[in-house]
Amino acid sequence: MKKKILIIEKIHEDGLKLLDSRKDIEYELVENCETNYLSEKLKDCDAITLRNIDFNKELITAAPKLKIISRHGVGYDNVDLQTAKERNIILAITPKANSVSVAEHVFFMMLNISRGFDIYDTFTREKDFETRTDLDLTKELWNKNILIIGFGRTGKSLIKRCIGFDMNVFVYDPYIEKELIKEYGGKKTDDYKTTIKDMDYVSVHTPLTKETKNMINIEVLNSMKKSSILINTARGGVINEKDLNEALNKNNIFGVGLDVYENEPISLNNPLLKNKKIFLTPHAATHTKECTIRMAKDTVQNIIDFFDNKLEQSNIVKL
Repeated sequence: MKKKILIIEKIHEDGLKLLDSRKDIEYELVENCETNYLSEKLKDCDAITLRNIDFNKELITAAPKLKIISRHGVGYDNVDLQTAKERNIILAITPKANSVSVAEHVFFMMLNISRGFDIYDTFTREKDFETRTDLDLTKELWNKNILIIGFGRTGKSLIKRCIGFDMNVFVYDPYIEKELIKEYGGKKTDDYKTTIKDMDYVSVHTPLTKETKNMINIEVLNSMKKSSILINTARGGVINEKDLNEALNKNNIFGVGLDVYENEPISLNNPLLKNKKIFLTPHAATHTKECTIRMAKDTVQNIIDFFDNKLEQSNIVKL
């Protein structure tokens, strides 16, 4: 009997092409994610690919044959982990696919913020631009201090780029040895709250867990340099958004780049949308053509490898 895969939400066609040559597998693309409709489709599937929807207990329960969930990305806070664990369902991610794209996005944000949020308006609207002395439009990254919080694949990709800009890199990750960080050209810190006080830039690359939720709060934000820039391309809940908005309004930090939010899509009532000191992107750090293809192919390959009993352990989340 053929294995059935449910492709929940569209992925790049290069990923689907991997399945076309498998006579033992059939798949169906489902873009209607309304709960009742999706529950019907889940009844006889052996595997699913998962992007953005909340795959909760109700949906997992609706899939009695489900053996593996393959996430299109590395985050998995949209999966009911407890129910998946109870059902002995494998959860796989694509850790090799998106680190370069996210690291480049961090630099895209750092450079844009450092060069001035309203630089376009200034050049096009300010007639007396050349005579003004109060415009601090440019900040160099050269020889600046940056703290990377989380040293997984994305953190490792980022540090290479930071070294290329002659930045002084500090890394906070309690699970990574000092020697490894040193090999990459960084300095390990065991106390991010103390180190962050001297940083010009801070970039967050940690998953959202009980330990990391709200780890960047008002206490931490108020201790940062007023000229500092904070970037988050990891998970929204790591930074307390209410505290962040307050710190920016009080000019306690210079600027922020956010690609992720506590609730996604972000509410139109969220005050961060109106804060001119924040550079916002819609959870799009991985949205390059190359990364989209890699994620689609790796997501599908995880399922194929699972059925072939050769799924890489490094791609499996320990539940």
